[in-house]
Amino acid sequence: MHKIAVLVSGNGSNLQAIIDAVEDGRLDCSIEYVIADRKCYAIERAKKHGIKTFVLDRTGFKEELSQRILEIIGDDLDLIVLVGFLSILDGEILNVYKGKIINIHPSLLPKFSGKGMYGIKVHEAVLKAKEEETGCTVHFVTGEVDAGKVILRERVPIYDGDTPEKLANRVLIVEHRIIVDAINKVLEG
Repeated sequence: MHKIAVLVSGNGSNLQAIIDAVEDGRLDCSIEYVIADRKCYAIERAKKHGIKTFVLDRTGFKEELSQRILEIIGDDLDLIVLVGFLSILDGEILNVYKGKIINIHPSLLPKFSGKGMYGIKVHEAVLKAKEEETGCTVHFVTGEVDAGKVILRERVPIYDGDTPEKLANRVLIVEHRIIVDAINKVLEG
């Protein structure tokens, strides 16, 4: 059975989608660790399912955050999944897990990407730019933010009267599905 770690920073609804997929057999893997870079509800979700959790306050670790994560998980996982993880991984973890770290981003990359483009900020920018569609993308993590090879993406239409919150909710529903599909795709090779 494949072993994964999930890195989080927020509410954890994408984490819950992964947990549900593991529990109902859509994902053939075990979640070995859930690691957060701040206190967040995602950690509570993981604890409810008996998953090992760690909270590493990113303000306390700064440059050492990626190294500390690597110390916790070791080098024998099959995949690291970033879902709403707001810190940027760097250093040795990118070498040890090259081609084995994926991230979900709430836009059709490369649009609305890079440092500072996360969460509701993305949807605000999409609406401000008067885009006709948006979506979400799962991609491999590299040393360049949001620039790794795309694994899956799905489009979401933009409607008249959309607010950033309405758009975020529609995109999130799609995220829950494609993160599971992307994990399967990567693990199955």
